[in-house]
Amino acid sequence: MSFASLEGKTALVTGGSRGIGRAIALELGRAGATVVVGYRGGKDEAEAVAAEVGGRAIQADVADPDAAKALVEEAGDLDILVNNAGITRDGLLARMPDEDWRDVIETNLSAMFYTCRAVARPMMKKRGGSIVNISSIVGLHGNPGQTNYAAAKAGIIGFTKSLARELGSRGVRANVVAPGYVSTQLTDVLPDAAKAAMLAATPLGRLGDPKDIAGAVRFLCSDAASFITGEVLLVDGGLGM
Repeated sequence: MSFASLEGKTALVTGGSRGIGRAIALELGRAGATVVVGYRGGKDEAEAVAAEVGGRAIQADVADPDAAKALVEEAGDLDILVNNAGITRDGLLARMPDEDWRDVIETNLSAMFYTCRAVARPMMKKRGGSIVNISSIVGLHGNPGQTNYAAAKAGIIGFTKSLARELGSRGVRANVVAPGYVSTQLTDVLPDAAKAAMLAATPLGRLGDPKDIAGAVRFLCSDAASFITGEVLLVDGGLGM
């Protein structure tokens, strides 16, 4: 059996159609898991990911509590839940519209609450499971123009630590992976000067790749991490030191 094997486990990855979510879904599939790809948009991309890992793609807006619950139920008997769904609506606080605040909080934070609530009882009943919630270095250090995003990502950390204390006695683990700056569609649109500043502040001298995040998630989902819960794993090239 390979290190961090997920053979025999079923995993749901939200926001799994592209970027970091896609990389996570593919990595969990390579580790042997049966993967369910949750997505809101990007049907073709999600179905392509699911086909590559021999899994399923299920459409759901996880910011809607009923849809999130239905997604978890349709995904089946889950051993692993990875909450990756997220959006940005950047802007300075003084000019931020209410809807930009609400959209980011609902999609990045409330959606995680809805899926975790839906999966908690089944995992406790089977006395096992691993939940990995994707936060961000922005949730630890902040970033101008991202008060909404930073609040949601910081909330994920506090939520997950509390969840780990609630579920630990039933053998269910909950951890956070906090990426640094990763090469995705979100960072591709940044000005060159902003990218250069990121690289200068990162000791490893490069942007992360979605595969870097996926490897960390795979480890935390596996039995190799069976004594790890309530942790925040920075995958950031040293940026957050």
